[in-house]
Amino acid sequence: MGLPPLASGPHGPDTLRPLLDTVLDALRTGTAARGGPLPAGGPDAVTAKVTKAAGELLPDHGDPDALHTLVTALAEGAADPAHPLCAAHLHGPPLAVATAADLAASALNPSLDSWDQAPAASALEALLTHALARETGATDALVTTGGTESNHLAVLLARETHGAGLRLLHGANAHHSVPRAAWLAGLPEPVAVPAPAGTLDPAALDEALTRIPGPHLVIATAGTTDAGLIDPLPEIAGRCAAHGARLHVDAAYGGGLLFSDRHRPKLTGLEAADTVALDLHKLGWQPIAAGLLTVTDPDDLAALHHHADYLNADDDTDAGLPDLLGRSPRTSRRPDILKIAVTLKTLGRGGLGALVDEVCAHAERFAALIDTHPAFELHAPPTISTVLFRPAHATDTTVAAVRRTLLTTGTAVLGRARADDRLWLKATLLNPHTQPGDLAALLTHVESALEGHTPR
Repeated sequence: MGLPPLASGPHGPDTLRPLLDTVLDALRTGTAARGGPLPAGGPDAVTAKVTKAAGELLPDHGDPDALHTLVTALAEGAADPAHPLCAAHLHGPPLAVATAADLAASALNPSLDSWDQAPAASALEALLTHALARETGATDALVTTGGTESNHLAVLLARETHGAGLRLLHGANAHHSVPRAAWLAGLPEPVAVPAPAGTLDPAALDEALTRIPGPHLVIATAGTTDAGLIDPLPEIAGRCAAHGARLHVDAAYGGGLLFSDRHRPKLTGLEAADTVALDLHKLGWQPIAAGLLTVTDPDDLAALHHHADYLNADDDTDAGLPDLLGRSPRTSRRPDILKIAVTLKTLGRGGLGALVDEVCAHAERFAALIDTHPAFELHAPPTISTVLFRPAHATDTTVAAVRRTLLTTGTAVLGRARADDRLWLKATLLNPHTQPGDLAALLTHVESALEGHTPR
C-alpha cells in the first residue's frame, strides 16, 4: 500500500474526485436514513448509532470505508438546517456555491499568518475586508470565527485604546458573549442597562453614562438572539457622542440586512459605531465560520501588532511582504474569506438582498398564521426573521415539554426563549427555500405534540 494521496498539488483534483463521489453518496444515504430535520430518539439513540459506526477510531489497520461510514453517520445524525422544519437557531443552511468554495480553501490550505503561506489569500482578504467594512461605514475589518470572537475582539481593542479602567455598558438583551468579553479582558464588572421592551433603553443608558465614571464602552445589539430585535441605534449613538463613549454594535444577526434595500434602513445609526460585529454564517448563508469585525479607526488595530521573526521579520516587512500577524489574535487561520468572496461576487447585492427579503417575508407570513390561529399566541411581529409564539393557555412546563417532544421524535427543531417572564417557542427562519405549506406544517406538528401533554 502506497502513501495516501494529497488534496492539492498537480494530482490533487484527480485524487479528490472519487472521494467527493463517496462523500456525496454518503450525504445522500445519511440524509435519507434520517428522513427529517433531526434524528429521532434523542441523545442516547444518536450516541449509540455514532458509537457503532465509529467503532475503533484508531485501529491498528486502517478501514478504507471509513469516509463513507462516518459521513453517513454524521448526516444521519445531523440537525439539517436546510430542512424547512429545522428552525431553532441562527444556524443557516449554507449556499452550495459557498460550500464548493470552502472545499477549495480546504484543499489549498493557505494559512493566513504569513504571506509566504497564503499569497493570493492574503490579497483577497484585504480586498474583501475593505469592501465589507465600507458597508458599515468603517475603514477596515478583521476576519473572525463569528459574533462571539468579534465581540471579544471589540472589547479588547477598546481596552487597549482606553485603558484597563474602561467600563462596559450593555443592554440586558445583549448576547452572552458580551459580559464574558469583559471578564476575559480583565475589565470591571459590566453594567447591564435595562431593556424593558427587549431593546436597550436610551434614557437608562444616558443615566448610567452620567452616573458611572468613564471611560465607557457601550455595546448595542442589532438582532438579538432571542427575538431578533434591534436596539434604537440612532438614539444610542447620540447618547454615546454626548458622553464621549465608544460604541460597539453586535450586528452578528442583523448585519445581513445591509444587503437588502428594503430592510437596510433598520440599521440606520450603524455607521456611528466604532466597531461592528458581523456574522455571515447567519444572514449570509456561509458554512461556519464567517465572522468579521469592522473598525472605523484603523489606529485601533495597532494594539494587535505582534512580532515573530519566522513569520514577520522586520527586513521582510520592509521589503514589502505583508505583515499578517496584526490581523488577528490567532496565528493559523484558514481562508474563510474565499467562500464569502465567491458568494458576494456570484450573487451580488441584489441576489443576497433577495435572500434576506425572502426569509424576512417567511417570518411575516408565519407570524400572520399564528396570529389568526386560535390555538396559538404570537409574542410580537417579527423584526428580522425570528418569530416567538406559544400554545395559548399552556404553562411554561408544557411549552418546554412540547419542544423536547418535537426534538426527540425528530419531527421539528424549534428553539426556546424567555420574554415577558414567560417561555416561548422560537422559530428562526433562515431557509429561503421554505414554502408556506412548511410553515403551516410546523404549527400542525406543534399542535400534535401538545396533545400528548394536555390533560384529558
